[in-house]
Amino acid sequence: MTKSKVALITGVGGQDGSYLSEFLLSKNYLVRGIVRRASFPNTKRIDHLLHKHSNDSDPNCPFILKYADLTDAHSVRDIIEQYRPDEIYNLAAQSHVGISFANAESTININALGPLRILETLRQMKLNCRFYQASSSEMFGVSPPPQNEQTPFRPQSPYGISKVAAFHMTRLYREAYGLFASNGILFNHESPRRGLNFVTRKITRGISEIAAGLRTQLILGNLEAKRDWGFSGEYVQAMWMILQHDKPDDFVIATQETHTVREFLQLAFSLLGLNYLDFVATSDRHQRPAEVPALLGDATKARTLLGWSPSVKFRELTTMMLDADLKEVLQEQGVIPIERDIVYPEGYFIEKGREIIKKKFPDKYNEAHTVERTSV
Repeated sequence: MTKSKVALITGVGGQDGSYLSEFLLSKNYLVRGIVRRASFPNTKRIDHLLHKHSNDSDPNCPFILKYADLTDAHSVRDIIEQYRPDEIYNLAAQSHVGISFANAESTININALGPLRILETLRQMKLNCRFYQASSSEMFGVSPPPQNEQTPFRPQSPYGISKVAAFHMTRLYREAYGLFASNGILFNHESPRRGLNFVTRKITRGISEIAAGLRTQLILGNLEAKRDWGFSGEYVQAMWMILQHDKPDDFVIATQETHTVREFLQLAFSLLGLNYLDFVATSDRHQRPAEVPALLGDATKARTLLGWSPSVKFRELTTMMLDADLKEVLQEQGVIPIERDIVYPEGYFIEKGREIIKKKFPDKYNEAHTVERTSV
């Protein structure tokens, strides 16, 4: 019987960590995840895995969660020495660009020095382990699109700068010490598991709360920023493929489409037959000190060498996220009853939301705004 590979995922409780855990478990990996200790549970995205794999005293338990912190080199080394993983996926980060302006020092500590602590541990241990660093399209900053692996980095935030440092550290350890260390330069990737302080979830959650009667307005910042949005559940597969490549390398992962925040708003509101202009306002307090105007990834290399390409694009992603947020909010508020163990058809809660909107906002609902008749 073939021995299962062991994968260590830092930041396993995040959006990407949860999807990657599910994917690797489906490939019979033993997954060991790291989260930071918090006084309030921060494992919502992986609770289903913890419930399913509860015998963490068994060394062959498929999924085990451990507490460690990338700012603590000893805790990182202890975990690596205990499990001696075949693959490490470093997904832990202070991942919010806007917050990085207020918390620049901790962003650098976690995002830049954290990967260094892992890489140095691997070097010292001489462990035969493949390392994946979660790099970001924010590294490109104001370099004009499309952006690929050769595009110069011109970051516009402490977050982007921290990711550039980690990117070069990963390449250095690959070239200087022979580590199998690769960077995945992922463009924006979203899902129903995205954090609520990211603009896509602000929008889909906000619309759902409007439908439930919890708010009447959504306040945002720059609506003209262009982003290349993909689905996290597909992007984690690219992470795995990067580490299965015959040699360590760096890859851009993207949909090769770009859309503005305004287009995301237009499409999401139109799914419920609404015009976003009736509900959205902008405020300077949501503007960043320095903006990244446009990101558009060129993933030719990943498509050619890895055989990876996305199937979920802008419209499918927006629909998926709104449907999931409507389900959660409408059920939380008792607008729609919670019926467990039922698999709802795709778009079910959008249809329910549209019925609610028709009654709640008869003067604003308009069939002409529905997605089928909207060109985005």
